Amino acid sequence: MNIGNKLKNLRIQKNLTQEELGERTDLSKGYISQLERNLSSPSMETFFSILEVLGVSPKAFFDEKEQIQQVVYTEDDHTVYYEEDKGYEINWLVSDSNEKDMEPIILSLDKNGEYKEFEPSLSDTFAYVLKGRVCVEIGGDKYYASTGESIYYQALKKHQIKNDFDGTSQLLLVATNSYL
Repeated sequence: MNIGNKLKNLRIQKNLTQEELGERTDLSKGYISQLERNLSSPSMETFFSILEVLGVSPKAFFDEKEQIQQVVYTEDDHTVYYEEDKGYEINWLVSDSNEKDMEPIILSLDKNGEYKEFEPSLSDTFAYVLKGRVCVEIGGDKYYASTGESIYYQALKKHQIKNDFDGTSQLLLVATNSYL
């Protein structure tokens, strides 16, 4: 069982940022990040405190019932998050994608919107621009893609996607869950 990914998935399902979860459990955002990436292990007291905030009992968290593989995900399975300050909306197309190797989303960027900046990692990112035009910044380099064009890169440097269109841009984005 990948405990870090399971904690991250539960946090996202509760629409909490790492900072918000940290505040509610008296832990730092950095420590929450380390837990989610399996770089650190919490004490039992800390673990139970996190589960309490996430609204999950330890039994439910560790219950590994034999599950039938879900193959089709309907719109009811999607999780949507809107970050008004940065002007973006994420629509997770596969509800448990944080526990899988790939994370497919629809990313919508308002005019002047920008998705959060990511630290370097070993993940691969693919995107297909559904509408508009975006700028992908990787390290100090900028790349532009418009409707109907594809993007593919390895995230070995800091990277960020920004809207470069006078309106809403939207992309189908799939990233692998790999960390340095």
